[in-house]
Amino acid sequence: MHTVIRNYKSAPGLADDLKKRIGEIESEISTVPGFIAYYLIKTTDGATSVTVCDERTGCDESTKRASSWLKKNMPHLKLDPPQIIGGEVSFKFANYKTTKV
Repeated sequence: MHTVIRNYKSAPGLADDLKKRIGEIESEISTVPGFIAYYLIKTTDGATSVTVCDERTGCDESTKRASSWLKKNMPHLKLDPPQIIGGEVSFKFANYKTTKV
């Protein structure tokens, strides 16, 4: 399992703008081969996305799709390229029964 984290800085309001289009983003990212999960985090100066896939190739594809989708669907945003980090997941645990998102 692999994860990619994309950190968009100097983009206040980005998370709010993306939240309004969750259905479109879900359709675009959830069809990546090996897709497992996607999270969007609202930060003080922008947004951070986290994508989890079975393989690195899925994470690479999600990054390509995210970039393309933003350019096509939100061209008014003047975004700097995100800081991208990624790697193999070492371990995981979760309690989704208490999650309120």
